[in-house]
Amino acid sequence: MATQYLHTMVRVLDLEKSQAFYEMLGFVEDRRWVNDKARFTNVHMRAEGDDRDTLELTYNWDGDDGLPSDSRHFGHIAIRVDDIYGMCQKLMDAGVTINRPPHDGHMAFVRSPDNVSIELLQHGDHLAPQEPWASMENTGHW
Repeated sequence: MATQYLHTMVRVLDLEKSQAFYEMLGFVEDRRWVNDKARFTNVHMRAEGDDRDTLELTYNWDGDDGLPSDSRHFGHIAIRVDDIYGMCQKLMDAGVTINRPPHDGHMAFVRSPDNVSIELLQHGDHLAPQEPWASMENTGHW
């Protein structure tokens, strides 16, 4: 059997806040698993129009104390969007910082409520550079 991408798991500190963030990016909840004994909840999400669960939000009811200090470390989640400028504006309007604006009409980076780096990529050809994005400064790290 060939290698097959399954999903990205992200530990979250506030399940509702994090789920709302990913819903703004076009994800929908597909299924939920609550484990009372181990005291965690997994919410499996998929991008609208995709039939695969590709994002798993894991909420540990008692917090993340006791987990390795690097348990949140990984690169980023990449998401393809139809209108990168529209998506960035929607996120900004909701109070999300655009860490790396889409200067080139192709790529932007934001951070989730749990500090997960999210790469936004324009579907198809790059869009023509537009203000305020073309001259907007990078903020923080991404």
